[in-house]
Amino acid sequence: MAEMAKEKAYRIHLMVCAGTGCVSNNAFGIKAALEREVKKQGLENEVLIVTTGCNGFCERGPLLVVQPGSIFYQQLTEKDIPHLVEEHFLKGRPVKKLMYTPPKEKTPVPVLSDIDFFKKQVLIALRNRGLIDPEKIDEYIARDGYKAVAKALTEMAPEQVITEIANSGLRGRGGAGFPTGLKWQMVRNAPASNGSLKYLICNGDEGDPGAFMDRSILEADPHSVIEGMVIGARAVGASEGFVYVRNEYPLAIKRMNIAIEQARDYGLLGNNILGTGFDFDIKIVRGAGAFVCGEETALIASVEGRLGEPRTRPPYPAQSGLWEKPTLINNVETWANVPIIIDRGAKWYASIGTLTSKGTKVFSLVGKINNTGLVEVPMGIALREIIYDIGGGIPGGKEFKAVQTGGPSGGCIPKEQLDLPIDYESLTAAGSMMGSGGMVVMDEDTCMVDVARYFLTFTKDESCGKCTPCREGTKAMLDIITRITEGKGTEEDLTLLEDMAHAVKDSSLCGLGKTAPNPVLTTLRYFRNEYEAHIRDRKCPAHVCRQLNVYTIDENRCLTVGKGCDLCRRNCASDAIRGAKNEAHRIVQEKCIKCGVCYDVCNFGAVKVD
Repeated sequence: MAEMAKEKAYRIHLMVCAGTGCVSNNAFGIKAALEREVKKQGLENEVLIVTTGCNGFCERGPLLVVQPGSIFYQQLTEKDIPHLVEEHFLKGRPVKKLMYTPPKEKTPVPVLSDIDFFKKQVLIALRNRGLIDPEKIDEYIARDGYKAVAKALTEMAPEQVITEIANSGLRGRGGAGFPTGLKWQMVRNAPASNGSLKYLICNGDEGDPGAFMDRSILEADPHSVIEGMVIGARAVGASEGFVYVRNEYPLAIKRMNIAIEQARDYGLLGNNILGTGFDFDIKIVRGAGAFVCGEETALIASVEGRLGEPRTRPPYPAQSGLWEKPTLINNVETWANVPIIIDRGAKWYASIGTLTSKGTKVFSLVGKINNTGLVEVPMGIALREIIYDIGGGIPGGKEFKAVQTGGPSGGCIPKEQLDLPIDYESLTAAGSMMGSGGMVVMDEDTCMVDVARYFLTFTKDESCGKCTPCREGTKAMLDIITRITEGKGTEEDLTLLEDMAHAVKDSSLCGLGKTAPNPVLTTLRYFRNEYEAHIRDRKCPAHVCRQLNVYTIDENRCLTVGKGCDLCRRNCASDAIRGAKNEAHRIVQEKCIKCGVCYDVCNFGAVKVD
């Protein structure tokens, strides 16, 4: 507490984003440079430098937010720091050239709230984003942290806690969208066989390509997850909890370990929490990286030290889970929502979102999008608002084509459905799913057949192989799509592919197999014409499937613009290009292996693809 009082005396707080994205772009180097310059200018008693978790606007990192005032600096380098410190923090003149300038505008936007990326976001799970040092428990407490634990343990009976969660309408943010309160009630009601133990698990096995929601919460606000787990443990009667985190998330693991130790030191974990007689503690388990361990029964097997394979259900984990004891599993984002629901009430939380999808959802916005980053939006927001208002649209003025939601097992939603509301039911009806929150944007240069091939390759490789429909079905579907991308497909392949996709979906053991066909089914549903072009015309409309491309050289442009630079010939692996330096070049089609290297290396637009 003395530390908090001390920090209030500082004139300026420099909030340096230290999420993995910015760290990989030298955020710690920026922090060190700030510390050197602040000391050099004699400002160490006036300026406090704080490392925070992910700010969200990853496209613009490394990031720095100056408080008070929420002045936003972006894409900083160590060379920028001496000038920034002298001008802004010593002389009081903000440096506009280091601020964010929105596209199509000429002047920078210095205030965080004026930036479109942040305007439409509603922060609940990410409520402390960029505001606290995740390695200091006092800063979390200063923002009402652990207030909900005190309320749940001293003012509410366990059944009241469960009722509050149920009335809030919170649904599991891990993908399935199961009502959280109902799951908690099932665990509380489950008879504790073989003793009185019950367990809690936080599922942080985030394996979707391009997804980093759970990682960012664990890095930026680990105490919100711990607090949610303590509340959940009290509600269902659990005495021990596990946070299952991917081993590929070292920063998240480090900060979770620090937070757990701090919570123990403050009497918020361990024996007799807050003097109430309630005992609960948490351990971290590092996942080995298998995507299938995101499925709860496979995750349980992994925690137990066994091979991460799903098992048939029932019994469900709520009845017989970890070491055959009743087990409550929720994902990172779900746990982070719990404290604020208990603190502010179910009615408040239920007022956000739609009739059946309450609250907010965190998405990682990646792919062909201007503003790559982490966003939290109210349920029911239109897809168009995320892509264009928050995401800033498509780079290079290109056309939006589709967005894939729900990870590798999600579906691809076309531009015709840009006004689709983002909620569980709407996404399911569109053939996709909410998933854990990955959102991959695609532009006009994307081949949707190749997209289906890519995600099928991923799910085939990540299948545990336990059940035949998933093991053999994903491989068979991949073989068909690969033939199509190579120009060897037939009309009958489309019927076979669709039938096989439904068969795999209906008969697989776990969620991985049941959802693996979604990219295939949605691309067939919305982009069947692209499949037909690959089969009937032997053409890839997006020119992505190179075996279907025909490469030629505009000899006039090659000579007049490129001056016969000879790059294409020198890089051709099959010796298919004729011509010498300073002469026009041409491709011998009989020798061309369609690797596309000539197209890639030509700097003058002389190589054409049809």
